[in-house]
Amino acid sequence: MRVLLPSLLLAVYVSSAFAADTPAEPPFLDVRLPEGFKIEVLVSGLSSARGMALSDDNTLFVGTFRKGHVYAVSNVFSETRQIYTIAEERKLPSGIALHDGDLYVGEVTQVVRFDDIEDNLANPGEPEIVVGDFSKKMLHGWKHIQIGPDDKLYVPQGSPCNACDLPEFGVITRYELDGSEPEVVARGIRNSVGMAWHPVTGELWFTDNGRDRLGDDIPPDELNRVVEEGAHFGFPFCHGGTIIEPDPKLAGLGSCADSVAPVQQLGPHVAALQLRFYTGDMFPDEYRNQIFIAEHGSWDRSEKIGYRIMLVRLDGNKAVSYEPFAEGWLDSDGDTVHGRPVDMLVAPDGSLLVSDDSQGLIYRISYSAND
Repeated sequence: MRVLLPSLLLAVYVSSAFAADTPAEPPFLDVRLPEGFKIEVLVSGLSSARGMALSDDNTLFVGTFRKGHVYAVSNVFSETRQIYTIAEERKLPSGIALHDGDLYVGEVTQVVRFDDIEDNLANPGEPEIVVGDFSKKMLHGWKHIQIGPDDKLYVPQGSPCNACDLPEFGVITRYELDGSEPEVVARGIRNSVGMAWHPVTGELWFTDNGRDRLGDDIPPDELNRVVEEGAHFGFPFCHGGTIIEPDPKLAGLGSCADSVAPVQQLGPHVAALQLRFYTGDMFPDEYRNQIFIAEHGSWDRSEKIGYRIMLVRLDGNKAVSYEPFAEGWLDSDGDTVHGRPVDMLVAPDGSLLVSDDSQGLIYRISYSAND
């Protein structure tokens, strides 16, 4: 296994194996934030960084997309941090979750577990398969897994299409940690790459990416809330809670009135990925228990949109605003992309960690009233 040398906050010394994956230019940090906030690079050299999980001992685990690696960054908040490659040649291992010292990794066809991972960073061995019967279909096949407050494993399974009727897909399924007792908790989902539980009510919230090829401005992506387990959220016959699918065969499968409308319609084609409730103490009180959403950015829109972190303010369970929090990764020319946020974590000190798979970076967003 490769171990990288200790580094300073804004740079990680990388081996030649990583050199081709590290941006030649300095990290882009011209990101607009509200007054008092600042952004800096915590870790670089993590090619295709996606899902994150942080241990109590401050080891940051990072899944990747096409890179096929899983990384561990020990002492991540220290100048003595080290980067380990704990897995290679996995199939889109983008989802990461930790529980009682064990690391769960979501791939296209399976979820695997590395036991006692922090005791074995240099030699983790082969993982155990927890759930191993997922489809080999690649489109929307990546798994952004989470372990809920009920100590159960939650796995979304995206629909392997733009718009189609395949009821075995488009679900979020809950398992015991050994992979047994599967239960569908939400259905009618096109592609969810973000889940979080409300810190007060314990309810599951998730993002969903809307279908393509209906034009630049429809349908919206979605922020959803699970009130009734097993409820249907509309795909493929209803989009955004109000838009009827134009294909009559799919539209005939149900109605918007009979599906769960989103709590908030998000931007069209923004590729809303992870969401996080802010539970830290660093940011001003107005951010507490509010929702941050990482928008990865559009790919099929004539004018790009997304490439930012949005804030959804809540009044109880009602969304009352949807506004930019961190933006600038999409240049003012509307075409040049400097970064694509994916996942977020609230660090122990209350700062917000953000992964960027296009730059292979982990950012840290902090707040000081004196800045």
